[in-house]
Amino acid sequence: MSSLTYPRLALSRSLHRHFGHRPNGKLIIHTAIKEKIMRAVLMNTPGDPDVLKIADVSKPGITDASDVLVKLHAAGVNPIDTKVRRLNMYYPGNLPSILGCDGAGVVEAIGSSVTRVRPGDEVFFFNNGLGGAPGTYAEYTVVREDYLALKPKNISMLEAAGIPLALITAWEGLLDRGDLQKGQSTLIHAGAGGVGHIAIQLARYFDSRVATTVSGPQKAVFVRSLGADLAINYSQQDFVEAVMDWTSGSGVQLTLDTVGGETFCKSFAATQLYGRIVTLLSAGCDSKYTNTARLRNLIIGYVQMTAPLYFGLHSRRVEQTRILERGAKLFEQGILKIHINHALPLQDAAEAHRLIETGHTTGKIILQID
Repeated sequence: MSSLTYPRLALSRSLHRHFGHRPNGKLIIHTAIKEKIMRAVLMNTPGDPDVLKIADVSKPGITDASDVLVKLHAAGVNPIDTKVRRLNMYYPGNLPSILGCDGAGVVEAIGSSVTRVRPGDEVFFFNNGLGGAPGTYAEYTVVREDYLALKPKNISMLEAAGIPLALITAWEGLLDRGDLQKGQSTLIHAGAGGVGHIAIQLARYFDSRVATTVSGPQKAVFVRSLGADLAINYSQQDFVEAVMDWTSGSGVQLTLDTVGGETFCKSFAATQLYGRIVTLLSAGCDSKYTNTARLRNLIIGYVQMTAPLYFGLHSRRVEQTRILERGAKLFEQGILKIHINHALPLQDAAEAHRLIETGHTTGKIILQID
């Protein structure tokens, strides 16, 4: 992984030699210096959303032949961002940091060996944002060329920024880890969420029959519009009973769990014998659940799409870029669509985190960077 850091810039007296004054006394920044500064959202310490503060920092530059400088237009906000903000669990000694893994923007400059993109190209990507190298809550970022995909031509920058983590997670969960086959039945938890609403469409593309859980009638209408065959309001129905009725008592062949906790544990009983469960979250289940999983000979797997980034697995990250490229074609063909629930300005990153932590948003939350 890159070890780039962007030091914070304070407009102190020591910097005044770089500034001038208009006749009316207002401070102005000379062009050469202004071009080296950008806005970014900094996390100076772990904590609640209010620890996220807009600040002036130095603009990143190309330091490696494979680097690409991207002028960001939008950044996706994901649950992993809120976890890093609260716990700073990946790089506890690296503060301040710039969060944000998903981004979309325009290539501004390229390193000497770059061949996959050129200045002016519109790109989207998943990169950094775990508290190590700077992420996408900023006006600019540097990305290795191998991790960039060309943005789908028919969608906006805001929409493109909401795709990477959700698409890669859904793809790896359903296809790579879940081994979904044509015609199989699938239970997708939280189908109206960021990952869930992409997973429903992806499963339908592979001719899967889809059941999904939602929290209310409006979300039920939404997931049906995406192609879900069965929308289960878990606040009014037992999803295990609903799934067993829907499958004539056999259960689904694959469950994709994006919720964790008891939802994950109860899903054992909704998954057919020799079926598969893939979860995004860790959960300890007591014996009444694990015995069910054992008796039903279930295969249980985990999907954590940030692992290649954290462990520096270049080949795996290239595979994730291929997923973005394949997904881009599906978006251009109208097979996949991204739903944006809220688009907020960069300086409102704290509010974006508060919204996503309610757990009740539909689709994606995006930061718009102008």
